[in-house]
Amino acid sequence: MLYTSESIEQLAAAFGQLPGIGRKTAHRLALHILKLPREDVDVLARALVDVKEKVRYCSVCANITENDPCAICASPKRDRSVICVVEEPNDVMAIEKTNEYRGLYHVLGGALSPLDGIGPEDLRITELLRRLETQPTDEIILALNPNVEGEATTLYLTRLLKPVGIRLTRIARGLPVGSDLEFADEATLSRAIEGRIAL
Repeated sequence: MLYTSESIEQLAAAFGQLPGIGRKTAHRLALHILKLPREDVDVLARALVDVKEKVRYCSVCANITENDPCAICASPKRDRSVICVVEEPNDVMAIEKTNEYRGLYHVLGGALSPLDGIGPEDLRITELLRRLETQPTDEIILALNPNVEGEATTLYLTRLLKPVGIRLTRIARGLPVGSDLEFADEATLSRAIEGRIAL
C-alpha cells in the first residue's frame, strides 16, 4: 500500500541510487525537497542538469573540468616534471587542499579489482604510458588508496613503470589502511605527500 504520493516515492527511489543513501535517508531528502521553496528546487534541478551538460574529463589528466585542458594542466605555475597518479577526481581535490603538491596529476578512473571485473584495460593506464612518451617526467608519485585494490594497482604500476627509468615514489603510510584519500584530513595528506618513499 502506498502511504505517500507516487512522486515522493519516485524521488526517494532516485535519491536511494546515490552512494551512502539508505531508504530512510532517501525518504527524508524527498520530504525535505517538498518543503523547499520552488526557486530552491529549480536551482537544485539546474545544478544537476549543468553537471551532466558541462562537466567532462580533461584530455590530458582525466580530472573533471568544464574547460579542456583542466586548470591544473593549463597552469604554467605547476611543476610539469612530476605526475601524481590517483584513482579518482575526488583524490585530486583532497591532495590540492593540502597546498603541498605543485605537480600534475593523472586520474586512473578506479583501481584494479579482479573480483569486480576491473582489469588494467578498464583504467587509464594506456593513456599514462602515452603521456610519459611525450611529456618529460622526472618523477611519478603513486597516491592510491591504502586498501587491497589500491595496493594491487600500485604493485601493477610499479612493475609496469620501473623499466621506464623514471623515479617512482608512493605517498607515505600516514593514511589508515582501508580508508579513502577523500576522507583524510589535510595534515595527514600533507605528511603523506612530504614523506613519500621510493619504490
